[in-house]
Amino acid sequence: MTDLRQRLTRTLCAVFPELSKEEIPGASMRSIASWDSLATVTLISLIEKEIGVHVGSDDLDHLVSFESILAYLEQKVSAKVA
Repeated sequence: MTDLRQRLTRTLCAVFPELSKEEIPGASMRSIASWDSLATVTLISLIEKEIGVHVGSDDLDHLVSFESILAYLEQKVSAKVA
């Protein structure tokens, strides 16, 4: 498991403590009833703090699952390094 994946998993576990680590990779707004706008704001805030990547408000509509957030962060981190 990559470091970024682990950090994102920890972050989602903090926001959605009812999910096990095994459930996190399949997590999405559709599968988690508690994933509402407040949870999204909390999640993004923790991601920015934990991973150090600014998430633009224009990008929020696309960040609807663990996998979409991970892909977004991988792109942002690689662009930061380049």
